[in-house]
Amino acid sequence: MTAEIITIGDEILIGQIVDTNSAWIAQQLNGIGIDLIQVTSIGDKVNAIKNALTLAASRADIILCTGGLGPTKDDVTKQTLATYFNTSLLRDENVLRHVESIFRKLNRPMLDVNNKQADVLANAQVLHNETGTAPGMWIEKEGKIYVVMPGVPTEMKYLMRHEVLPRLQTLPNPYIILHRSVLTAGIGESFLAEKLRSFEESLPAHIHLAYLPKFGQVRLRLTGSSVDEHALEKEMEACRSTLLQLVKSYFVGEGDVLLEQQIINRLKECGLSLSTAESCTGGYLSHLITSLPGSSAAFKGGAVSYSNELKEQVLGVQASTLAAYGAVSEQVALEMALGAQRNFRTDYSMAVTGIAGPDGGTVDKPVGTVWIAVAGKQGARAKLFNFGKLRLPNIERSAANALVMLFYLLKEELTTEGS
Repeated sequence: MTAEIITIGDEILIGQIVDTNSAWIAQQLNGIGIDLIQVTSIGDKVNAIKNALTLAASRADIILCTGGLGPTKDDVTKQTLATYFNTSLLRDENVLRHVESIFRKLNRPMLDVNNKQADVLANAQVLHNETGTAPGMWIEKEGKIYVVMPGVPTEMKYLMRHEVLPRLQTLPNPYIILHRSVLTAGIGESFLAEKLRSFEESLPAHIHLAYLPKFGQVRLRLTGSSVDEHALEKEMEACRSTLLQLVKSYFVGEGDVLLEQQIINRLKECGLSLSTAESCTGGYLSHLITSLPGSSAAFKGGAVSYSNELKEQVLGVQASTLAAYGAVSEQVALEMALGAQRNFRTDYSMAVTGIAGPDGGTVDKPVGTVWIAVAGKQGARAKLFNFGKLRLPNIERSAANALVMLFYLLKEELTTEGS
């Protein structure tokens, strides 16, 4: 059984909001064995909505629409749907009472335009929206199912959980879809693909491997589908086991785990602490770590030492080192890492210094030049990176590679100790 999502709203097309609804819906559909084949985003235009519905119906069994159900003039979805399905809009008394109760609770006057929220398609089953004023609708026509929901994420999720998914689960759908994910770090996508070529070629037709790269990391995802869940479970486990052996040297974790989470977990398990010393990343590296619940058990903090003065005062970088080699150098990166480790009294530290851009580069040190250092129980090590000319990607790449370097340092030192 296949599905397509249509998101409706000019605000999505102009980048005013990000479409997070589709990703969430996709996860829910996958969980019940429904294959999402396309996501289409369109504006609040009559012809765009009609064309999108026609195309979606030609390739999918289930069409889920979000957005465009407001009471204002720019929300044209309901009237367009009425024309498309050759039906009319009626005012549903149950919905109207619900809308009125919401306005009473908010102690707000209900205008005539708000009454339109209770208008639904005559050929639709109404889906009760407890969290808002726009009801959902379920329409069946010519063997296809159309689900219409508001675009507000909390309202859409309520309708999916309480109205849509329970109905979809009753539909005859013999297929089960399973995923297994493995996160790797320190090896590029192309090298990984070459390493796994024979494995990938040996996979049965109903199981395939996807590569999801992200700044020094590659997540490998095995996806299988079958009518026999038990047999598929055994096949997926065998494929997973083989894959783990092939990527053993680069293995970080399984499932949706993050590299920074694995680092924090390992530090916590061993009772170890971490600090950071950042220049060109401006605190982004610390942000990635502190966004994790429980990170305070291992992460003590860090310094954003953007200026040379702070590198000296806070981290103990030598003025002579800065004068001789410059702030973006191996020597300064090492002194930053060791200074953070010493001054913040942590077992491990990461340091980043570089030229994020778009200006500030020289012939010898162009924009994108970054030195990263990590310090541990056996001293510090540094590595030179040459990224591109774009500031934000340079910052993200720098932080990601610092995490990769620390991960391998931990793996080396803690494995040596037998931890």
